[in-house]
Amino acid sequence: GAIEKMKIVIYTKSNCQNCVSAKQLIKHHGIDSVEYSMDDSEVRHNFEIKYPGIRQMPQIWIDSQHVGGLAGLRAALEQMGMAT
Repeated sequence: GAIEKMKIVIYTKSNCQNCVSAKQLIKHHGIDSVEYSMDDSEVRHNFEIKYPGIRQMPQIWIDSQHVGGLAGLRAALEQMGMAT
């Protein structure tokens, strides 16, 4: 179904409880995800060029659509009928 084809991109940083929660939620639903760590200076640099002004982590994209952070992920999953 759609869930198996779904792809999530998540930007995280260390010592970020919401990042951990978001990753657990993604894993719980078995959704394919790619994680980028803002602890990596190259990742952070590219992110800041692409998305100036976004500081809060995590930042999550589902199938290239930006859903925001943990709350946005939960809302998006709920809309798709996945209990969070």
